[in-house]
Amino acid sequence: MASPLIIRNLTSTPIELKLIERFQAPGQAPAKTEEKSNNNESSLGSLAKNFTTLMNNVTNTIQSPTNLELAANAQSFSHKDVSIRIEPFEVCKTDIPLKERDDHEIMRLTFENAGQRYRLDVPSPTSKSTSLTPLQQNSQFEYTGVYLPQSSYLSLYSSARLNSWMGKLKPQTPLSALSIPGTHNSATHYLALPSVRCQAVSVTDQLNNGVRFLDVRVQPENLEDPNADGLILVHAVFPISLTGNKYFRDFLNEVTAFLDQNPSETVLMSLKREGVGKSTDQQFSKILHDHYISKDKGRWFTDNRIPRLEEARKKIVLVRRFGVDDAVKGYNNNAGFGLDASSWPDNCEDGLCVGGTIRVQDFYEVEESVNIDKKIKFCHTHLEKAGSLVCPLPGAANAAQAPHPFFINFLTASNFFRPGCWPDRVAAKVNPATVDFLCRRHNEKEYYSTLAEKRAIGDGSTGIVVCDWVGEKGDWDLVRCIVGHNAKLELRENK
Repeated sequence: MASPLIIRNLTSTPIELKLIERFQAPGQAPAKTEEKSNNNESSLGSLAKNFTTLMNNVTNTIQSPTNLELAANAQSFSHKDVSIRIEPFEVCKTDIPLKERDDHEIMRLTFENAGQRYRLDVPSPTSKSTSLTPLQQNSQFEYTGVYLPQSSYLSLYSSARLNSWMGKLKPQTPLSALSIPGTHNSATHYLALPSVRCQAVSVTDQLNNGVRFLDVRVQPENLEDPNADGLILVHAVFPISLTGNKYFRDFLNEVTAFLDQNPSETVLMSLKREGVGKSTDQQFSKILHDHYISKDKGRWFTDNRIPRLEEARKKIVLVRRFGVDDAVKGYNNNAGFGLDASSWPDNCEDGLCVGGTIRVQDFYEVEESVNIDKKIKFCHTHLEKAGSLVCPLPGAANAAQAPHPFFINFLTASNFFRPGCWPDRVAAKVNPATVDFLCRRHNEKEYYSTLAEKRAIGDGSTGIVVCDWVGEKGDWDLVRCIVGHNAKLELRENK
């Protein structure tokens, strides 16, 4: 038997559950049916009533059911007024059963905030998140619900405009305080070997749907010609497309076009040299500097420190996973350009780059599919560590503290020789497990109290969460959950 409904409010304002209605699921016979009447007049009256109901559903869009599949069966068999208030970032364990009559029910929940009402049907027609339907014009709020049927758990997030979500944050916010969705081998959405492809959609689609950290691997194309700017996009030693080389220049153009259209945003870009051939980091650093950065200096943030959002808007923040040539070391006291991640710890559970600005979980050697559970544990532990931190903000008690490092958390892993451990297969397990964790456990005091290593309740940041195969078939729930965890930081900033 399913547990009673649990609701978690992950928004910055209180919300109150006001009404519970229950409907028979479309296409399912009710558990109990009334005997048919032989009275023709009664039958005609029933037909007229049903026709009127249908027309009301068609013409009155504000009052139409949330779930379009429910529209043809929108006669509730149960209607209950309630008053259950859920404070910001709190969990409410209700006594509301998921089912009253049978397993073929849909429960409609109507919430209220500031006198305005919003409703949601659970379960929804798909496994994806659902936007709550406002029941009035000019609604003040937007909500997204993520329902986890196995645990009867509903998490409510503020609905962010994913193409411009950074615009809601204050200019002085250090980037390391944010919950930032990222992608691993971000350019690898082309037709490729299954162990090479890591993404479902293009970088433009990723950015428009909230991704703000890009992981890029390149190979210099022509080392003999100093005027050649060709950088081939690769994944390890493999090209990212079976239909021909793809180039960093085109990839970069997509990123800059997005930033021009969304000037409130910034993109962190991790660059690393991979591929075949005899190229070196030093050669790559000269190509990148001479042909890309120096020709568009205003586009790049190249200091070796954590920037504030106001310093990085409309720019690319370079995360440098390569050494630099002496000829281009004239940045950051001759240390080179960009956030220095050249000492990236390999295959680590929790490692710190030299300089202390980046703390990373990048355990990727999953030898067997059963080891994916180990990977999931590492991912969630890194989330816990990031979430327990409190960002130093102007006027806060910790205002004088330096920003904490970037917590970069790779949800990705692969094994070329094991089909069960190719990127899409790993993502199929890690991504939903992480959605569940973010909805039910991240920065949640009851869960944190059960941990062997106790965690403080902090701002609830996720850090940078780097994913494979987000956006497949339009599923951006993982990205929405990550972005949604900026709400507590936003609340602190606006006090």
